[in-house]
Amino acid sequence: MWGNNILGIAPAKAQNVKDVGTVAQYRHLVELGVPTDQQVFRRARRLLYRLLSRDDDPTLLYEYRKPAKANPALAAWAREYMREAATAALAHSGQIDDPRVRGAAHRIATGVSQFLRSDLAEKPIMRKGSRNILHPDASPPTLHSVAIVAYMPNLQRERAGFVERLGAFLGQSSPRRSFVIQVGRRVVKPTFQLLGDPLKADSAGNPKDLPFALHWMELLARLGMLETSPTALRILARLRGDCDDQGFWNPRNLRAIPRSASKLADFAFPLELDGQTPERRKADVTFRLALIAKLAGWQLEYT
Repeated sequence: MWGNNILGIAPAKAQNVKDVGTVAQYRHLVELGVPTDQQVFRRARRLLYRLLSRDDDPTLLYEYRKPAKANPALAAWAREYMREAATAALAHSGQIDDPRVRGAAHRIATGVSQFLRSDLAEKPIMRKGSRNILHPDASPPTLHSVAIVAYMPNLQRERAGFVERLGAFLGQSSPRRSFVIQVGRRVVKPTFQLLGDPLKADSAGNPKDLPFALHWMELLARLGMLETSPTALRILARLRGDCDDQGFWNPRNLRAIPRSASKLADFAFPLELDGQTPERRKADVTFRLALIAKLAGWQLEYT
């Protein structure tokens, strides 16, 4: 495993995370196009499949092992959280026909579907003391559960009604007030949970977090949901407006590779780490825009 943790997206002392975790590192290799039959993938897959197996070995709690020792609710929550992330990583790497991945994906989709059908989908946040907390019975979609569905076309066809409800939920505005998740006696900061459209952009269509916006729009394109997000369409219009006649993303005064404030998409962006020349700094965005266009079925012509 990488970083001695599963879910880390960046070093975080408070969460006992010293480096980027196994799921993000594994998905980064997938994005780089490393052949999945390489030994590094085989070793990581063994761990990811073990997380899917509902093994209650306490060592599999990794970064949550210490805080969950006296908090059974946190242990159960962490196992489900990691199982979802592991399923997303395996689906991302093409393991979509494996019965273990399909079984886990359907269980996760069922949980999210039950939430979307419930009254909690309209009011998932409640007040408790001085905090806004996620309702303990709410199981909203996460970046991982959305990725699972996005990378599994068969699942989309088999659960078309669920996908339609998911698109409607993700197309609505996210609540402005912040919230936390209370698990037993511990309060957890939400990282991957989604309560609506996560994209943020100014009136001109400039995204607040360009790397994450590109990743999210790619997922929407895989799901056939680009049209459900007005913010995504506004960002795409802006990015396409910054493309030159040959289709290369070519904004003015780009002095460095765009970076993500949230780090949620760092596993996928940038893939070109050398930003010494203007061409290299533009490569990742150009590639992602082309991929989104292809996934969306657009016919693009450039001179």
